[in-house]
Amino acid sequence: MKFGLIPVNIGVQPEQMVGLAQLAEGSGFESVWTFEHVIVPVDYQSKYPYNESGKMGGPPETIFIDPFVALSAVAAATRTLRLGTGVNILSQVNPLYMAKQAASLDFISGGRFELGVGIGWLREEFEALGVPFERRGARFDDYVEAMKKVWSGDVVEHKSDFLDWSGFKSYPLPAQKPHLPVVIGGATGKIYQRIARHGDGWFAPMGDPKELAVALDSLKAACEAEDRDPAGIEITCMWPGHGGREFIGELEAVGVSRVVTPLFAFGPDPAEGIQKIAEEVIAG
Repeated sequence: MKFGLIPVNIGVQPEQMVGLAQLAEGSGFESVWTFEHVIVPVDYQSKYPYNESGKMGGPPETIFIDPFVALSAVAAATRTLRLGTGVNILSQVNPLYMAKQAASLDFISGGRFELGVGIGWLREEFEALGVPFERRGARFDDYVEAMKKVWSGDVVEHKSDFLDWSGFKSYPLPAQKPHLPVVIGGATGKIYQRIARHGDGWFAPMGDPKELAVALDSLKAACEAEDRDPAGIEITCMWPGHGGREFIGELEAVGVSRVVTPLFAFGPDPAEGIQKIAEEVIAG
């Protein structure tokens, strides 16, 4: 099992962010991950899908360091730690910029980057960015296909309802071949079909083995429909840090390859929680 931490870019000062990443690397953690919001509206009608309140946990003043900036700083201060976005909202940005940023981060980190992307739920954020909220799923699918062409090194030709690209290349290319891993986050809508069609991994916003087993059956069915081996899709899920090796074994049994623990679960001293997991679970 691989162990990760999330999010290293929220509510922290730069030295804290880098220090936690270095501690994680030295303690046997495999990766650190970020969350993303460009803005946090003072008030919003959109429903946050991952808790019963329908609201994000932090106030609008919460520090959200841009994920690519945060992970670039972490990359410069570490050597083996993998770096992941968990997840960036692909449907609301220019995919050529994201392709460039992702390739550059993978290049400067020596092939340590995992691009986690999602469709998005916060209509107010799309509106602030001047991007239609409607058809964001179709836009997401198209953007993933288009970005992979940018990472190929070939002359890019891509024409669709959303893009009109022709006759260019973009370097540097990702260090990882044939392209850096694309990890798709979410648990609703056409998520399983999207993962089967476009994803190298699934970032599952859940952590119950029984719930995951049901979800992974759906993913396997979607892979069969796409004539794809589900073994090629790496499964990452949330883990609050409880239950020890026995619980980790249950997650492994259903097919999870990586668990990611929220730093918020450690309380006011995340360093203590990181070291506890390192000693009691990772080393064990």
